[in-house]
Amino acid sequence: MSDVVFARGGWLPRVIRENGELKLMLGAGADANHEPRTFTFPVSAVHLAVIREDLTRHLLLWSAVLPLCDAAGTRGRLDEDAAVALLDPVLLAPPVEVDALFRRIGWNRDRLVAHGADLDLLDRGQVCAALRPATERADEKRVQEHHAQRRRAERGVVLGPLDEQVLRYTGQYLHGATVPRRLPDAVDPALLPEVLRVIATAEQACAGMRIGLDPRRGNRATDKRDWDRLASTVEAAVRRAYPGLVDDAVRTVSFLMCSEAADRARSTPVDDDDGTVGDHADAGGGTRRTTLSFTDDKGGRKTWVRDGSRSASAGFWQFVADRSAADNEVFTIEDEERGEGLQLHFYADSIARITTVRHGDGGADPQYRVEYGLVDGIGGYRTLVSAFVRGGCAALDRYGPWTADVAEFERARRQRDDAR
Repeated sequence: MSDVVFARGGWLPRVIRENGELKLMLGAGADANHEPRTFTFPVSAVHLAVIREDLTRHLLLWSAVLPLCDAAGTRGRLDEDAAVALLDPVLLAPPVEVDALFRRIGWNRDRLVAHGADLDLLDRGQVCAALRPATERADEKRVQEHHAQRRRAERGVVLGPLDEQVLRYTGQYLHGATVPRRLPDAVDPALLPEVLRVIATAEQACAGMRIGLDPRRGNRATDKRDWDRLASTVEAAVRRAYPGLVDDAVRTVSFLMCSEAADRARSTPVDDDDGTVGDHADAGGGTRRTTLSFTDDKGGRKTWVRDGSRSASAGFWQFVADRSAADNEVFTIEDEERGEGLQLHFYADSIARITTVRHGDGGADPQYRVEYGLVDGIGGYRTLVSAFVRGGCAALDRYGPWTADVAEFERARRQRDDAR
């Protein structure tokens, strides 16, 4: 049985009486099942009196003991002798000796920061003075901000007032990996107009630009080239207009613009731009197609039939998004009626157009003409698929050069890859 003799709020250690003995009890770390661990060690009535009357000494003792709890790990025992040995030096010694002790031992900085310690005094090793403004109530957000500032300092980044408020606007002040949002309420009202001017500069720079989807990497993946192009455009414009902004602030603005453009792409239906939907499907001289087959390298197959609900190219790219994987990077769209096909090789940024020269009548094997071409990213693939759907292999002539010589094509591909 144990009774609480003295306790402050939150996670601050409390003094209990257990079997007639005073002990300090604190929670720290977790066991192998991720349940909180609790540690205790003996204290005297003199120590209790100091803990009760002096918040600063209470916090300092907590900070000094926590590394011993960390050392106990998920199942080890607390080194009680080491913990007891800290009591007199932390609770009873003069401030100058406490400061000297904290320069020799390990201690937990976060707990002191959370309870309001003066950061400059902590950095100078004046731990007792640093805790004069301390409060019983912890502010964990202050610890997060302190960590963010220290990470930037390690990279040599010093934020100005506008830099900080831009990062707060996007929600990336604490964590640079957080998906950016628009949070005007998080910004100092005095600097909000200037922050909004920075955002407006970015919006104007990328007006009309879009980030397309890349079905080669799934249903929600976006085109990396589009993303990089938009980010570069925004960063260049913001740096021209605000040369004093640090890179962290500039990048958070470009990240915001790219994230919003990507979200728009994911929520927008695939464009039916291949001339195979609606009453005007033959506009522009396209060859009317009623049935196409989609296949992949793993035996997947889907048949598209004109029914007015979805274009052939949209259906094909959905098939790719659903089936594409690291070991499934060859997809074909085929018009069996006309004996034409287009094979996409995502692993090599290349493509092959296949035309039936002679059908296999009377048991003879059919004869095909296969011509290869290079492709520049997902945008190039989309253009070629759309052209094939509209006009077959003949419509691809303008997107050459095409070659039937495999050795010549491989040389061209290697030269292209070496130049990247």
